[in-house]
Amino acid sequence: MAESIQGSQMRGSTPISFVCSRWLFLRLLGVVYGIAFASLAAQITGLVGERGILPVGEFLRRSHETYGAQAYRVWPTLVWLWPSDTFLMILCWGGVGTSLLLIAGVAPVISTAVLWLLYLSVTIAGQLFLQFQWDALLLETGLLAILYAPLVWRSHVALDPEPPAIARWVLWGLAVKLTFLSGITKLASGDVTWARWTALDYHYETQPIPAWTSWFAHHLPHAVHYWSTAAMFVIELGVPWVIFAPVRFRRTRLVACVLMSALQIGIGITGNYGFFNLLTIVLYLAILDDRTLRAFLPYGIELFEQPGEPAPRSRWRTAANVVTVVIACISVLAFFREIDATRRRPGLFANAWSETILDWVSPLDSINGYGLFRVMTTDRPEIVIEVSEDNNRWREYEFRWKAGNVMRRPHFVEPHMPRLDWQMWFAALDPQSAQGWLSRLAMRILDGDEAVLKLLGPNPLASQPRYVRLAYYRYHFTSADERAKTGAWWTREFLGYLTAPISKDQAQ
Repeated sequence: MAESIQGSQMRGSTPISFVCSRWLFLRLLGVVYGIAFASLAAQITGLVGERGILPVGEFLRRSHETYGAQAYRVWPTLVWLWPSDTFLMILCWGGVGTSLLLIAGVAPVISTAVLWLLYLSVTIAGQLFLQFQWDALLLETGLLAILYAPLVWRSHVALDPEPPAIARWVLWGLAVKLTFLSGITKLASGDVTWARWTALDYHYETQPIPAWTSWFAHHLPHAVHYWSTAAMFVIELGVPWVIFAPVRFRRTRLVACVLMSALQIGIGITGNYGFFNLLTIVLYLAILDDRTLRAFLPYGIELFEQPGEPAPRSRWRTAANVVTVVIACISVLAFFREIDATRRRPGLFANAWSETILDWVSPLDSINGYGLFRVMTTDRPEIVIEVSEDNNRWREYEFRWKAGNVMRRPHFVEPHMPRLDWQMWFAALDPQSAQGWLSRLAMRILDGDEAVLKLLGPNPLASQPRYVRLAYYRYHFTSADERAKTGAWWTREFLGYLTAPISKDQAQ
């Protein structure tokens, strides 16, 4: 091997290594996991705790009554052991602690496996509040990270073996799948705004949680929105395939990484999407080899011009490679099913056996299809909670982050993910389907449940509310002239009430 490397260097070529690339990827993934778990720790008891909006204990009990022992397979979560606020917090803070171990390089295979299991557990426990595509993406990335990580007790960039090529290519395949599906599903959906390249005329105003930059982006000229959409399609549909180019094309792969990351940065600085943009960029950085990274990493990280030693053959590595290949095959099925589901007609792999395989692995939520923004929302309805002490004088109960008070400046909240605020956006698009949990939210407000009230802004009344109702509005950003005159960021139009006043007596 030494002779081979020496001969290669004498001919002027540099061996290609991904030891440092994997070292950086795993540590950045640890950061993302830490953010995700810490964000959940601040809100999970209010969402699904014992006195939360959708108590996980009730959910699991109903599931077991309906499915019997099959419920453990359909919803594989550790919360079956102890569906309590205490255990939910143990899972979240245990995830934060384990993420620190991964960042420190301690037993990376074990650390990534524990993180994946903990996040799968809280994702299932979180029910609709943890059913976002970036939760699925973190689970899928985390599963591949277990197979990609070095089997050592302490990872060190100067000592780790070369990553397995199979796991590396499948991880890159995830980056391709995520990016390309995000583009092709926009076209396959038949959405008019994407077809006409006008989607960004609406996006900044109608996205779930705008930031203050969204107002300015919304008021950019139509031509900027139009050509930004064109650039986005080029990046999402064309650029990701560069990832599959031979690894010796370093500059080409670097350009692809920069373009795809730039798109994520653009999304991140004009809206609030939790840890999604950061996680996606971490995936993109994994395509860069050590020599490319050397120019960007801080001084003190040892990088070598020659690759690390190949990992010794072992039962673990053989088994991991087999599992990786199986995941890759199932991922291809998920890729085509996502396209078929979007265009609503069967395609290449639409048959009974592929559906059976995908349904069998679906409880793990770790081999997925993706389709971000496949249909652009062109209107912004909002649900406003109103409370009263006497059923006569009403005050709005503000959320911390979603659109409410028209005078309040939209804020940045990422990488924190305020899941109730996000879910209120979906509920406003279809209030009827969200009626069940919205009623539970109203009852919890009247009960004065502390864990739920922490998810909202301050109580607008001097005492605990005795009545609550849900009002329905349509919001728009103000024009430049309107904001200059009034200072308001939003205008809104009252559409009606979704509920009659609900009294505290009804809650009890």
